[in-house]
Amino acid sequence: MVAAIGAKNGVTVMAEDLEIDLDDLERRMDGALNALKGEFASLRTGRASAAMVDPVQVEAYGTHMPLNQCATINVPESRMLTVNVWDKGLIGAVEKALRTSGLGINPVVEGTLMRLPIPELNEERRRELTKVAGQYAEGARVAIRNVRRDGMDQIKKASAEGMSEDEQKLYHDEIQELTDNAINRVDEALTTKQEEIMQV
Repeated sequence: MVAAIGAKNGVTVMAEDLEIDLDDLERRMDGALNALKGEFASLRTGRASAAMVDPVQVEAYGTHMPLNQCATINVPESRMLTVNVWDKGLIGAVEKALRTSGLGINPVVEGTLMRLPIPELNEERRRELTKVAGQYAEGARVAIRNVRRDGMDQIKKASAEGMSEDEQKLYHDEIQELTDNAINRVDEALTTKQEEIMQV
């Protein structure tokens, strides 16, 4: 069976049951980028964002659950978050989770509502956060390169099973292009995040 498995840049890639799933490789690279965006969202920039508290886990009902599963999180102003706890019995657990989260936020409790004032970041803390952002980005680059290596291994295997050199080259070029695009998107996201952190 000969199947056309995609046309890119005017070149149709054909394979006899020796398909490399480029869509799967691209999906996995996108996954690394999405994970990076989630990590970036949790970095405090001096501006309030509901995503800042996404990593916070609350000990509730005998288990650990994300804060957003036991409270409503709002951003009423640029330097303030509010957390409205649904169950009065969880107020202490939510307050403790926020204080020990490492976000440097001290909640002000008013009944079931907690106000989280976002303190100004000093220059030193901003520089530390840009380094952390850089580490997150490097982790994403490594994940993308691992997906690339997996794709190249699939080409080697298909080559041993009889894939032509032309097909190998086409796949190699496609995978390299996917990798370059994903790495560029990581670099762009990092630059944007670092500018946001350093903005006073």
